[in-house]
Amino acid sequence: MSIIQSVSTRYSSRGVSSTKEDVHKSISNIDKGLFPKAFCKIYPDYLTGDENYCLVSHADGAGTKSVLAYLYWKETGDISIWKNISQDSIVMNLDDLICVGSVDNFCYTSNIGRNKNLIPGEVVSTLINSTTEFFDTLQDCKIHLMGGETADLGDVVRTCIVDGVMTTRLKRSEVIDNGNIRPGDLIIGFSSSGQTTYEKEYNSGISSNGITSARHDVLNKIYESFVECFDPLVKSEYRFQGSFKLIDVEEETGIQIGKLLLSPTRTYLPVVKKIFEQVDRKSIHGMIHCTGGGQTKILHFIDNLHIIKDDLFDVPPIFKLIQRESNSDLKEMYQVFNMGHRLEMYIDPNIANDIINISKEFNLEAKVIGRVEESNCKRLTILTNGVKLEY
Repeated sequence: MSIIQSVSTRYSSRGVSSTKEDVHKSISNIDKGLFPKAFCKIYPDYLTGDENYCLVSHADGAGTKSVLAYLYWKETGDISIWKNISQDSIVMNLDDLICVGSVDNFCYTSNIGRNKNLIPGEVVSTLINSTTEFFDTLQDCKIHLMGGETADLGDVVRTCIVDGVMTTRLKRSEVIDNGNIRPGDLIIGFSSSGQTTYEKEYNSGISSNGITSARHDVLNKIYESFVECFDPLVKSEYRFQGSFKLIDVEEETGIQIGKLLLSPTRTYLPVVKKIFEQVDRKSIHGMIHCTGGGQTKILHFIDNLHIIKDDLFDVPPIFKLIQRESNSDLKEMYQVFNMGHRLEMYIDPNIANDIINISKEFNLEAKVIGRVEESNCKRLTILTNGVKLEY
Protein backbone atom coordinates (compact mmCIF):
# COMPACT_ATOMS: atom_id res chain seq x y z
CA MET A 1 0.00 0.00 0.00
CA SER A 2 1.52 3.33 -1.07
CA ILE A 3 1.48 6.48 1.06
CA ILE A 4 1.08 9.85 -0.68
CA GLN A 5 2.37 12.85 1.27
CA SER A 6 2.95 15.70 -1.22
CA VAL A 7 0.27 18.31 -1.88
CA SER A 8 0.22 20.43 -5.05
CA THR A 9 0.59 24.19 -4.75
CA ARG A 10 -1.72 24.79 -7.73
CA TYR A 11 -4.66 25.70 -5.52
CA SER A 12 -2.78 28.39 -3.58
CA SER A 13 -1.25 29.73 -6.80
CA ARG A 14 -4.76 30.70 -7.86
CA GLY A 15 -5.15 32.89 -4.80
CA VAL A 16 -7.29 30.50 -2.75
CA SER A 17 -6.74 28.04 0.08
CA SER A 18 -8.43 24.81 1.13
CA THR A 19 -7.05 25.05 4.68
CA LYS A 20 -7.28 28.85 5.22
CA GLU A 21 -4.55 28.65 7.84
CA ASP A 22 -4.09 32.43 7.88
CA VAL A 23 -7.80 32.94 8.55
CA HIS A 24 -7.88 30.38 11.37
CA LYS A 25 -4.80 32.00 12.90
CA SER A 26 -6.37 35.47 12.73
CA ILE A 27 -9.45 34.35 14.69
CA SER A 28 -7.64 32.05 17.12
CA ASN A 29 -8.07 34.47 20.03
CA ILE A 30 -11.73 35.25 19.41
CA ASP A 31 -14.30 33.87 21.87
CA LYS A 32 -15.44 30.45 20.61
CA GLY A 33 -18.94 30.73 22.09
CA LEU A 34 -20.88 28.41 24.38
CA PHE A 35 -19.80 25.21 22.61
CA PRO A 36 -16.25 25.72 21.25
CA LYS A 37 -16.22 22.43 19.30
CA ALA A 38 -19.65 22.93 17.71
CA PHE A 39 -19.69 23.31 13.95
CA CYS A 40 -21.11 26.86 14.17
CA LYS A 41 -20.54 29.48 16.81
CA ILE A 42 -23.30 29.35 19.41
CA TYR A 43 -24.21 32.40 21.50
CA PRO A 44 -26.29 32.93 24.64
CA ASP A 45 -29.89 33.90 23.87
CA TYR A 46 -29.26 37.64 24.05
CA LEU A 47 -32.79 38.37 22.76
CA THR A 48 -34.71 36.89 25.69
CA GLY A 49 -32.05 36.08 28.27
CA ASP A 50 -33.42 32.54 28.58
CA GLU A 51 -30.53 30.36 29.72
CA ASN A 52 -32.25 27.26 28.35
CA TYR A 53 -31.85 28.55 24.79
CA CYS A 54 -29.07 29.75 22.55
CA LEU A 55 -28.68 31.60 19.26
CA VAL A 56 -26.90 30.15 16.25
CA SER A 57 -25.81 32.19 13.25
CA HIS A 58 -23.72 31.55 10.17
CA ALA A 59 -22.56 33.56 7.15
CA ASP A 60 -21.53 31.94 3.87
CA GLY A 61 -22.26 31.99 0.17
CA ALA A 62 -21.91 30.46 -3.27
CA GLY A 63 -18.32 31.63 -3.64
CA THR A 64 -16.84 31.62 -7.14
CA LYS A 65 -19.59 29.33 -8.38
CA SER A 66 -21.31 32.54 -9.46
CA VAL A 67 -18.47 33.00 -11.97
CA LEU A 68 -19.34 29.61 -13.49
CA ALA A 69 -23.00 30.61 -13.66
CA TYR A 70 -22.02 33.82 -15.41
CA LEU A 71 -19.97 31.91 -18.00
CA TYR A 72 -22.73 29.35 -18.60
CA TRP A 73 -25.36 32.10 -18.94
CA LYS A 74 -23.17 33.99 -21.39
CA GLU A 75 -22.51 30.87 -23.48
CA THR A 76 -26.06 29.43 -23.50
CA GLY A 77 -28.38 32.33 -22.68
CA ASP A 78 -29.97 30.15 -19.98
CA ILE A 79 -30.72 32.60 -17.17
CA SER A 80 -32.34 29.87 -15.04
CA ILE A 81 -28.88 28.60 -14.11
CA TRP A 82 -28.73 31.45 -11.58
CA LYS A 83 -31.40 29.63 -9.54
CA ASN A 84 -28.75 27.10 -8.56
CA ILE A 85 -26.57 29.89 -7.19
CA SER A 86 -29.35 31.00 -4.84
CA GLN A 87 -29.64 27.46 -3.53
CA ASP A 88 -25.85 27.22 -3.12
CA SER A 89 -25.77 30.33 -0.96
CA ILE A 90 -28.69 29.17 1.17
CA VAL A 91 -27.52 25.59 1.71
CA MET A 92 -23.95 26.53 2.54
CA ASN A 93 -25.50 28.31 5.54
CA LEU A 94 -28.40 25.98 6.22
CA ASP A 95 -26.45 22.74 6.38
CA ASP A 96 -23.82 24.27 8.65
CA LEU A 97 -26.62 25.06 11.11
CA ILE A 98 -27.97 21.52 10.74
CA CYS A 99 -24.64 20.29 12.09
CA VAL A 100 -25.31 21.86 15.50
CA GLY A 101 -28.80 20.37 15.76
CA SER A 102 -31.02 23.02 14.13
CA VAL A 103 -33.70 21.71 11.77
CA ASP A 104 -36.51 24.28 11.80
CA ASN A 105 -37.51 27.95 12.07
CA PHE A 106 -34.55 29.60 10.34
CA CYS A 107 -34.22 33.28 9.41
CA TYR A 108 -32.29 34.06 6.23
CA THR A 109 -30.95 37.35 4.88
CA SER A 110 -29.39 37.56 1.42
CA ASN A 111 -26.54 39.81 0.32
CA ILE A 112 -25.88 40.26 -3.40
CA GLY A 113 -23.00 42.35 -4.73
CA ARG A 114 -22.84 42.83 -8.49
CA ASN A 115 -21.06 44.61 -11.27
CA LYS A 116 -24.10 46.38 -12.73
CA ASN A 117 -22.46 46.72 -16.15
CA LEU A 118 -22.34 42.91 -16.47
CA ILE A 119 -25.14 41.61 -14.22
CA PRO A 120 -28.53 43.08 -15.23
CA GLY A 121 -31.66 43.33 -13.11
CA GLU A 122 -33.14 40.15 -14.60
CA VAL A 123 -30.31 38.13 -13.06
CA VAL A 124 -30.86 39.78 -9.67
CA SER A 125 -34.59 39.10 -9.98
CA THR A 126 -33.91 35.43 -10.73
CA LEU A 127 -31.63 35.15 -7.70
CA ILE A 128 -34.15 36.72 -5.32
CA ASN A 129 -37.27 34.94 -6.63
CA SER A 130 -35.58 31.54 -6.65
CA THR A 131 -34.73 31.97 -2.96
CA THR A 132 -38.39 31.73 -1.98
CA GLU A 133 -38.95 28.97 -4.55
CA PHE A 134 -36.29 26.85 -2.85
CA PHE A 135 -37.80 27.49 0.57
CA ASP A 136 -41.13 26.21 -0.79
CA THR A 137 -39.52 22.87 -1.67
CA LEU A 138 -38.74 22.37 2.04
CA GLN A 139 -42.36 22.66 3.19
CA ASP A 140 -41.91 20.71 6.43
CA CYS A 141 -39.13 23.07 7.57
CA LYS A 142 -39.82 26.75 8.18
CA ILE A 143 -37.32 29.17 6.64
CA HIS A 144 -38.18 32.88 6.73
CA LEU A 145 -36.69 35.33 4.22
CA MET A 146 -35.87 38.46 6.20
CA GLY A 147 -34.98 40.66 3.25
CA GLY A 148 -31.46 41.50 2.24
CA GLU A 149 -29.14 43.85 0.41
CA THR A 150 -28.29 44.24 -3.25
CA ALA A 151 -25.35 46.54 -3.92
CA ASP A 152 -23.73 47.78 -7.13
CA LEU A 153 -20.01 47.30 -6.52
CA GLY A 154 -18.41 47.42 -9.94
CA ASP A 155 -15.14 48.79 -8.56
CA VAL A 156 -14.90 45.82 -6.18
CA VAL A 157 -16.83 42.91 -7.70
CA ARG A 158 -15.88 41.58 -11.13
CA THR A 159 -19.17 39.73 -11.80
CA CYS A 160 -21.47 38.78 -8.91
CA ILE A 161 -21.23 37.68 -5.28
CA VAL A 162 -24.17 35.86 -3.70
CA ASP A 163 -23.89 35.54 0.08
CA GLY A 164 -26.25 35.16 2.99
CA VAL A 165 -26.65 34.96 6.75
CA MET A 166 -28.84 32.40 8.50
CA THR A 167 -29.88 32.49 12.15
CA THR A 168 -31.99 30.35 14.45
CA ARG A 169 -32.79 29.78 18.10
CA LEU A 170 -32.20 26.40 19.71
CA LYS A 171 -32.55 24.68 23.07
CA ARG A 172 -29.12 24.22 24.60
CA SER A 173 -30.06 20.64 25.45
CA GLU A 174 -30.53 19.92 21.72
CA VAL A 175 -27.13 21.19 20.57
CA ILE A 176 -24.92 18.71 18.69
CA ASP A 177 -21.44 19.38 20.06
CA ASN A 178 -18.41 17.84 18.34
CA GLY A 179 -16.69 17.92 21.72
CA ASN A 180 -18.66 14.72 22.41
CA ILE A 181 -16.98 12.73 19.61
CA ARG A 182 -15.25 9.78 21.27
CA PRO A 183 -13.30 6.57 20.58
CA GLY A 184 -15.66 3.81 19.47
CA ASP A 185 -17.92 6.11 17.46
CA LEU A 186 -18.87 5.07 13.96
CA ILE A 187 -18.91 7.62 11.15
CA ILE A 188 -21.96 7.72 8.89
CA GLY A 189 -21.44 9.42 5.53
CA PHE A 190 -24.30 10.81 3.43
CA SER A 191 -23.77 10.79 -0.32
CA SER A 192 -23.33 14.10 -2.09
CA SER A 193 -24.34 12.81 -5.56
CA GLY A 194 -27.33 11.07 -7.15
CA GLN A 195 -30.96 12.22 -6.94
CA THR A 196 -32.96 12.34 -3.72
CA THR A 197 -36.75 12.36 -3.55
CA TYR A 198 -36.69 16.14 -3.02
CA GLU A 199 -34.42 16.95 -5.99
CA LYS A 200 -35.64 17.47 -9.56
CA GLU A 201 -32.57 16.05 -11.30
CA TYR A 202 -29.23 14.29 -10.86
CA ASN A 203 -26.82 16.08 -8.54
CA SER A 204 -23.11 15.78 -9.34
CA GLY A 205 -22.14 16.32 -5.69
CA ILE A 206 -19.79 19.23 -6.40
CA SER A 207 -21.44 21.60 -3.84
CA SER A 208 -19.71 25.01 -3.54
CA ASN A 209 -16.12 24.20 -2.61
CA GLY A 210 -13.04 23.89 -4.79
CA ILE A 211 -14.83 25.67 -7.62
CA THR A 212 -11.86 27.90 -8.46
CA SER A 213 -9.77 24.77 -8.95
CA ALA A 214 -12.51 22.94 -10.85
CA ARG A 215 -13.14 25.88 -13.18
CA HIS A 216 -9.53 26.38 -14.18
CA ASP A 217 -8.64 22.68 -14.34
CA VAL A 218 -11.61 21.54 -16.43
CA LEU A 219 -12.42 24.46 -18.76
CA ASN A 220 -10.20 25.40 -21.69
CA LYS A 221 -8.42 28.57 -22.73
CA ILE A 222 -11.31 30.00 -24.74
CA TYR A 223 -12.76 31.27 -21.44
CA GLU A 224 -9.71 33.41 -20.86
CA SER A 225 -11.41 35.91 -23.21
CA PHE A 226 -13.82 36.59 -20.33
CA VAL A 227 -11.33 38.72 -18.44
CA GLU A 228 -13.91 39.49 -15.75
CA CYS A 229 -13.88 35.81 -14.73
CA PHE A 230 -10.45 35.45 -13.22
CA ASP A 231 -7.94 37.29 -11.07
CA PRO A 232 -5.49 39.00 -13.46
CA LEU A 233 -2.74 38.53 -10.87
CA VAL A 234 -2.96 34.75 -11.34
CA LYS A 235 -0.32 33.59 -13.83
CA SER A 236 -1.58 32.46 -17.24
CA GLU A 237 -0.22 28.94 -16.66
CA TYR A 238 -2.79 28.47 -13.87
CA ARG A 239 -5.77 29.84 -15.83
CA PHE A 240 -8.20 27.64 -17.77
CA GLN A 241 -5.92 24.67 -18.35
CA GLY A 242 -8.60 22.09 -19.15
CA SER A 243 -9.99 20.42 -22.26
CA PHE A 244 -13.69 21.22 -22.12
CA LYS A 245 -16.33 23.77 -22.94
CA LEU A 246 -19.27 24.16 -20.61
CA ILE A 247 -21.65 22.68 -23.18
CA ASP A 248 -19.54 19.55 -23.78
CA VAL A 249 -21.10 16.34 -22.47
CA GLU A 250 -19.46 14.18 -19.81
CA GLU A 251 -19.47 10.58 -21.05
CA GLU A 252 -20.36 8.66 -17.88
CA THR A 253 -23.40 10.75 -16.96
CA GLY A 254 -24.44 12.09 -20.38
CA ILE A 255 -24.79 15.53 -18.80
CA GLN A 256 -23.17 18.80 -19.88
CA ILE A 257 -19.93 19.68 -18.07
CA GLY A 258 -21.43 23.04 -17.15
CA LYS A 259 -24.49 21.44 -15.57
CA LEU A 260 -22.31 19.06 -13.54
CA LEU A 261 -20.12 21.89 -12.27
CA LEU A 262 -23.21 23.95 -11.45
CA SER A 263 -25.25 21.24 -9.70
CA PRO A 264 -26.84 23.05 -6.75
CA THR A 265 -25.50 22.25 -3.31
CA ARG A 266 -27.74 19.53 -1.86
CA THR A 267 -29.35 20.18 1.50
CA TYR A 268 -29.63 17.32 3.97
CA LEU A 269 -32.28 19.14 6.02
CA PRO A 270 -35.28 16.87 5.29
CA VAL A 271 -33.27 13.75 6.09
CA VAL A 272 -31.64 15.09 9.24
CA LYS A 273 -34.95 16.44 10.57
CA LYS A 274 -36.51 12.97 10.32
CA ILE A 275 -33.43 11.39 11.90
CA PHE A 276 -33.75 13.75 14.87
CA GLU A 277 -37.46 12.86 15.16
CA GLN A 278 -36.84 9.11 15.25
CA VAL A 279 -33.40 8.68 16.82
CA ASP A 280 -32.15 9.72 20.26
CA ARG A 281 -30.02 12.73 19.40
CA LYS A 282 -27.85 12.11 22.46
CA SER A 283 -26.48 9.14 20.49
CA ILE A 284 -25.28 11.58 17.81
CA HIS A 285 -21.98 12.84 19.18
CA GLY A 286 -20.94 15.11 16.31
CA MET A 287 -21.79 16.32 12.83
CA ILE A 288 -19.47 17.69 10.16
CA HIS A 289 -20.33 19.49 6.90
CA CYS A 290 -17.43 18.55 4.61
CA THR A 291 -17.13 21.91 2.87
CA GLY A 292 -13.93 24.00 3.01
CA GLY A 293 -11.21 21.43 3.65
CA GLY A 294 -13.18 18.56 2.13
CA GLN A 295 -12.66 15.27 3.95
CA THR A 296 -10.16 16.91 6.34
CA LYS A 297 -12.74 19.31 7.82
CA ILE A 298 -13.09 17.17 10.95
CA LEU A 299 -9.55 18.11 12.04
CA HIS A 300 -10.78 21.56 13.11
CA PHE A 301 -13.10 20.01 15.71
CA ILE A 302 -11.11 17.31 17.51
CA ASP A 303 -8.00 17.02 19.67
CA ASN A 304 -6.64 13.64 20.76
CA LEU A 305 -8.53 11.39 18.37
CA HIS A 306 -7.68 9.33 15.30
CA ILE A 307 -10.33 9.56 12.58
CA ILE A 308 -10.22 6.61 10.19
CA LYS A 309 -12.22 6.71 6.94
CA ASP A 310 -11.70 3.38 5.23
CA ASP A 311 -14.96 2.60 3.40
CA LEU A 312 -15.78 5.73 1.43
CA PHE A 313 -18.31 6.11 -1.36
CA ASP A 314 -17.30 5.51 -4.96
CA VAL A 315 -15.91 8.76 -6.33
CA PRO A 316 -18.61 10.55 -8.40
CA PRO A 317 -17.84 11.25 -12.08
CA ILE A 318 -17.34 15.01 -11.60
CA PHE A 319 -14.42 14.47 -9.22
CA LYS A 320 -12.84 11.81 -11.42
CA LEU A 321 -13.05 14.31 -14.30
CA ILE A 322 -11.44 17.07 -12.24
CA GLN A 323 -8.61 14.77 -11.14
CA ARG A 324 -7.92 13.59 -14.69
CA GLU A 325 -7.86 17.14 -16.02
CA SER A 326 -5.76 18.56 -13.18
CA ASN A 327 -3.49 15.54 -12.60
CA SER A 328 -3.88 16.32 -8.88
CA ASP A 329 -2.73 13.75 -6.36
CA LEU A 330 -5.35 12.12 -4.18
CA LYS A 331 -4.20 13.89 -1.05
CA GLU A 332 -5.03 17.26 -2.59
CA MET A 333 -8.34 16.04 -4.02
CA TYR A 334 -9.61 14.82 -0.64
CA GLN A 335 -8.48 18.08 0.98
CA VAL A 336 -10.23 20.32 -1.56
CA PHE A 337 -13.37 18.36 -2.55
CA ASN A 338 -15.91 16.24 -0.68
CA MET A 339 -15.20 13.33 -3.08
CA GLY A 340 -18.55 11.61 -2.56
CA HIS A 341 -20.09 12.56 0.78
CA ARG A 342 -20.64 16.01 2.24
CA LEU A 343 -22.24 15.26 5.61
CA GLU A 344 -20.86 13.10 8.41
CA MET A 345 -22.42 11.93 11.67
CA TYR A 346 -20.29 10.60 14.51
CA ILE A 347 -22.57 8.21 16.36
CA ASP A 348 -23.10 5.46 18.89
CA PRO A 349 -22.89 2.24 16.81
CA ASN A 350 -26.34 1.04 17.91
CA ILE A 351 -28.18 3.69 15.85
CA ALA A 352 -26.27 3.21 12.57
CA ASN A 353 -28.87 1.02 10.87
CA ASP A 354 -31.71 3.35 11.88
CA ILE A 355 -29.97 6.33 10.27
CA ILE A 356 -29.16 4.40 7.10
CA ASN A 357 -32.75 3.18 6.75
CA ILE A 358 -34.23 6.65 7.27
CA SER A 359 -31.92 7.99 4.55
CA LYS A 360 -33.14 5.31 2.14
CA GLU A 361 -36.66 6.75 2.44
CA PHE A 362 -35.33 9.87 0.69
CA ASN A 363 -33.37 7.87 -1.90
CA LEU A 364 -30.21 9.15 -0.21
CA GLU A 365 -27.38 6.67 0.17
CA ALA A 366 -25.84 6.62 3.62
CA LYS A 367 -23.39 4.14 5.08
CA VAL A 368 -20.71 3.58 7.71
CA ILE A 369 -17.57 5.10 6.19
CA GLY A 370 -15.23 4.89 9.17
CA ARG A 371 -14.63 4.99 12.92
CA VAL A 372 -12.94 6.92 15.73
CA GLU A 373 -10.00 5.62 17.75
CA GLU A 374 -7.89 6.92 20.63
CA SER A 375 -4.74 8.92 19.83
CA ASN A 376 -2.19 11.14 21.54
CA CYS A 377 -2.80 13.80 18.86
CA LYS A 378 -5.40 14.61 16.25
CA ARG A 379 -5.02 12.46 13.12
CA LEU A 380 -6.98 11.59 10.03
CA THR A 381 -6.33 8.52 7.90
CA ILE A 382 -8.12 7.98 4.60
CA LEU A 383 -7.83 4.61 2.86
CA THR A 384 -9.02 4.60 -0.74
CA ASN A 385 -8.28 2.28 -3.66
CA GLY A 386 -5.15 0.88 -2.02
CA VAL A 387 -3.79 4.33 -1.15
CA LYS A 388 -3.24 5.57 2.40
CA LEU A 389 -3.57 9.31 2.97
CA GLU A 390 -2.39 10.78 6.28
CA TYR A 391 -3.33 14.27 7.54
